[in-house]
Amino acid sequence: MQSNSTLGHVILTIALALVPAPAFAIDAALLPRNLSPWGMFLGADIVVKVVMVGLAVASLATWTVWLAKTIELRRKGSLALQRTRTLEGNMTLAEASARTGDARDAVAQLIQSCAREAELSGGILDDGLQERVALRLERVEAAMSRQIARGTGVLATIGAIAPFVGLFGTVWGIMNSFIGISESHTTSLAVVAPGIAEALLATALGLVAAIPAVVIYNHLVRGIANYRALLGDASAQLMLLVSRQRDHGHFRLTRAAE
Repeated sequence: MQSNSTLGHVILTIALALVPAPAFAIDAALLPRNLSPWGMFLGADIVVKVVMVGLAVASLATWTVWLAKTIELRRKGSLALQRTRTLEGNMTLAEASARTGDARDAVAQLIQSCAREAELSGGILDDGLQERVALRLERVEAAMSRQIARGTGVLATIGAIAPFVGLFGTVWGIMNSFIGISESHTTSLAVVAPGIAEALLATALGLVAAIPAVVIYNHLVRGIANYRALLGDASAQLMLLVSRQRDHGHFRLTRAAE
């Protein structure tokens, strides 16, 4: 019995000596890892980290643009609606121009531009006046439309490229996981899973950045379209004022009188 025990001990010792060293490296890889989003970010490759940070910045830019443009659209839209309703009353172009003062909002600029053209025409009430006023109003509308749409293009860019940036981070992370498999000489899921999870986090961040950007962009486009419609209504009211005063033969401007 003692000889059998000694023989078994010798065989076990020889077997342990013949086991390749990388097999023991698996134990270190099998140690628990922090798979929370923050833990996966800290454990990710430097390239994947850069991708994640870039996507986080893009997401922050999306929400910043949304907040700024929403406030701007509500403020300017409310003022445009208020001034347009004022134009619907019984007033002359001179009175409308005097009410705007030195205001720089869109409808105020439409009124001032219309009054300026009437002043430059020297009180000549012909068809050419209406054409010139219409051209001025179109130019002001185009300028105000460009101004209100400024900054929304970045949302379309983020919505288009963010998923692909996240996919790049995922591909890079999976490549590193395969390299880790070849170096550890094992296909254990416990070794591969953390690296793949870190890589997939980049894709998730890409979607988190892209989906709100597309939704917010479409929302702002609708808001801008409504704002442009308000400017169109204001221009139409001004054209009515010009036409009405032309028919009545009454076209005095306060500024011209001064």
